[in-house]
Amino acid sequence: MFFSKFLPRDTQFFDLLKEHAEHIVTAAHAFSNLVQNYADRELREKYHQEVNDAEADADRVTLAVNHAIHKTFITPIDREQIHRLINTMDDVADLIQDTAETMSLYDVRHMTDEILVLTNLSVRCCERVRNAVGLLGQAGDPAAAEAALKTCEEIDKLEGDADRVMRKSMSILFRQEPDVREVIKLKTMYELLENITDRCEDVANLVEGVILDMS
Repeated sequence: MFFSKFLPRDTQFFDLLKEHAEHIVTAAHAFSNLVQNYADRELREKYHQEVNDAEADADRVTLAVNHAIHKTFITPIDREQIHRLINTMDDVADLIQDTAETMSLYDVRHMTDEILVLTNLSVRCCERVRNAVGLLGQAGDPAAAEAALKTCEEIDKLEGDADRVMRKSMSILFRQEPDVREVIKLKTMYELLENITDRCEDVANLVEGVILDMS
């Protein structure tokens, strides 16, 4: 019994990572609902609060993981990998909240087609982060490892799509929007949304590293 606390606690870490990934997806879906219902002030505030709640839940999981890293003698994967993974995942949740908050602080008046497209790409990236992270505990299984790596490739492709959409969006914005204030607002929104996909790609790269190390 005495030595049990020094054994690898695979379930603890992998379950916490999966839980955090679920909070990311919850925040992403709430943000998507916010964007789709932006004209309705009541619904906008409702979904903004859901984003905040999901981000707070993600923060609690991040704290639990970082505490567990210091208390666990042997971790199922390198503790630095766990630390980098959970904190990069938390960056995704933070960026979703930052984007929702910026919409409110900047008093963005309407959603553009470009915001809708970038939001959709962000949500799809977050969903695939959840799928990839959820397979980490099964990385010893070649089929699960292959599925995780394929999901990481999908995230990379989505991030590339988001990057292209953002560049095109900037071109349209600077060419067609006469109001400088709107240019500043929308430019910030496009960059924040694309940053979400960037961070998802960072998570995917870390997952790939873990999978390859465990293979």
